[in-house]
Amino acid sequence: MSNFIVPPCREPLTEHFRDSHIVVVDKPAGLLSVPGRPPNDKDSVLGRLQAIEPETRVVHRLDMSTSGLMVFGLHAESHRILSRQFQDRKVSKGYIADVWGILEKDSGEINLPLRCDWPNRPRQMVDFELGKPSLTRFHRLDHCKKYSRVKLEPVTGRSHQLRVHMAELGFPILGCEFYAHDEAQSASERLHLHACQLGFYHPVTHKLMNFNSPAPF
Repeated sequence: MSNFIVPPCREPLTEHFRDSHIVVVDKPAGLLSVPGRPPNDKDSVLGRLQAIEPETRVVHRLDMSTSGLMVFGLHAESHRILSRQFQDRKVSKGYIADVWGILEKDSGEINLPLRCDWPNRPRQMVDFELGKPSLTRFHRLDHCKKYSRVKLEPVTGRSHQLRVHMAELGFPILGCEFYAHDEAQSASERLHLHACQLGFYHPVTHKLMNFNSPAPF
């Protein structure tokens, strides 16, 4: 993993909202949320935003392969308040995913504790003894012969939570390089996971802010 070089992402950021306190953007797939270790430290959402406003601070992250909505604080106080909302689970988050197989249930919950699979990091694994509580709600939206489209709502925010939970349920996300079987992984050149909904309270006005972004796949 240390020798893997992230290919450059040519897609621009799309800004949904900006004032003097926060900025909300759409992250394209293939772009890091924050700078990585060399040689993967040349481009990221945070770096692009800091080129516009140097005080921009990261509040939460999306995997490089995941696209969708992110909010950033533009000063220390807005960053602190937004971060607390994420910690206290006062933020609503929704993801669209295409998964391999046809879900029989219209909705349900996946409650499986997760921890890092250290010999194979960044992979995560289910561990009922050492894993941290992890909860995902799912809703089936549509399906075809081989795939289902689902709305995923992570109650907790563990690393790779949605990928692992869907794979453990028997419905890996298309294009997932870590947890999908060969057929599901080769079904798409990109991961079919997109942060489509984000809701939080503005750190200064306290107004409820809701943003939506259609899946690009």
